[in-house]
Amino acid sequence: MKPAPFSYADPGSLDEALEVLAEEGAKVLAGGQSLLPLLSMRLAAPATLVDINRVPGLDAVDVTDDGVTVGALVRHHALLHHDAAARVQPLLARATANVAHPAIRNRGTTVGSIAHADPSGEMTSVLALTDGSVTVAGAAGTDTVGWRDFFVGPLETSIAGPAVVTSAFFPALPPRSGTAFAEIARRKGDYAVCGAGVVVTLDDDRRVTSARASYVSVGIVPEVHDLTEAVAGAPVEKADWAAAGALARTLVEPDTDIHASADYRRLLVGVLTERTLAEAAAEASARATRE
Repeated sequence: MKPAPFSYADPGSLDEALEVLAEEGAKVLAGGQSLLPLLSMRLAAPATLVDINRVPGLDAVDVTDDGVTVGALVRHHALLHHDAAARVQPLLARATANVAHPAIRNRGTTVGSIAHADPSGEMTSVLALTDGSVTVAGAAGTDTVGWRDFFVGPLETSIAGPAVVTSAFFPALPPRSGTAFAEIARRKGDYAVCGAGVVVTLDDDRRVTSARASYVSVGIVPEVHDLTEAVAGAPVEKADWAAAGALARTLVEPDTDIHASADYRRLLVGVLTERTLAEAAAEASARATRE
């Protein structure tokens, strides 16, 4: 199929982009790796595509001790290979490595993936797990929106009116913490049947103080599940990660679709949770030694 007819605008500034977006039926184009298939299948038919690739100041990755800010035009590939960002928040590189195929990572944008709000997208899960936020520019100025308020449904966000998501902020990994990310797909690069990202934090005696997880392709919006009660206070070498996986299975409410049943997804949640928590705990222990 071919897209329905549309007009094309390539503004040279954010103000100009917002002016065009105020027109009825206008939609932002950044990387286009999610939008263009929807256009080709005529599941979306905007009157105007507003290409923001010429808007300056949206293509930077800013790294501080507090976290990583990713601009709207930063490609997945650039973030995957950004060493400073990976040191401050390792989940960025680990999750980005699982995004689709190299050709899509070369063009697709991390912020665009988040704004698309696909519950099968890796970066929506990471934004939630890191307790991140997005910056949204609109006619009334800019606003920072936390992930809980941003995602309201599958492929649906809280953005109202003409606006551009200009960046996403991922807080830094806490001290004595480790992360892991894994997913199961029918073929490498396909959407995950189930994916899991986790963070484990230890105290000075290497006992578990926190274990949290977020999943891909499990709920209709990103969710973060606290699994600490299953392992709280346990020495990292003796923590019962299988118990944490069992707890996770009781907390999720996956759907059945053409790719997998709800029961199979729930099974994968338990398996991936146990596996990734053990990996993250080993990393947290090693980081505690260095810190």
